[in-house]
Amino acid sequence: MTSRFDSATLDAYSKDAARYSQEWLDQPPPNDLYALLETHLLPQGKTAEIGCGNGRDAAWLAEHDYDVTGFDASAELLAEARRLHPHIAFREAMLPALAEIDETFDNVVCETVIMHLPAEAVPQAVESLRRILRRNGMLYLSWRVTQGDDQRQPDGRLYSAFEPKLVTDALVDCAILLFEDATSESSGKRICRLIASKNTSAV
Repeated sequence: MTSRFDSATLDAYSKDAARYSQEWLDQPPPNDLYALLETHLLPQGKTAEIGCGNGRDAAWLAEHDYDVTGFDASAELLAEARRLHPHIAFREAMLPALAEIDETFDNVVCETVIMHLPAEAVPQAVESLRRILRRNGMLYLSWRVTQGDDQRQPDGRLYSAFEPKLVTDALVDCAILLFEDATSESSGKRICRLIASKNTSAV
């Protein structure tokens, strides 16, 4: 099992951080994502956004009174996030282990990130997200769907192909409150997304 984020994907985002940042800013706002977050996250809760990129969604969370910290594996994307949103805290952390994070959060948000991991690392990533979630906390997790074999984009980014069961089986002691296979209003891509609550008995 690999314990590192896919290096070619990280290199691609780091090399062209400003371009990817602008692409995300040019997309329509992800109102479908924001509606789910507003419905399910614990209001004003301490919130971690894992894989925050340029901080677009962290900014929405901050504007809606969540105590948010954005985390990303790319120092260059974090620099973009800090430039665009200097009032928000951003820190470096890398899936699947998230070894840099030792605190817990009321809400954990991870939007279309885990498909950049090799499939064998996805369960560890989900367990790490669960680890940093407080009891009764809320997890929002989504990933871009790739059918057939893994795909490697010309810029080097990996899009792993895996079944949702790989994710849901790793959500030990969590109640899945929502699962959907949908088209993102922002990217226009097919994604799976879920909302889960960490049960009181979970550790």
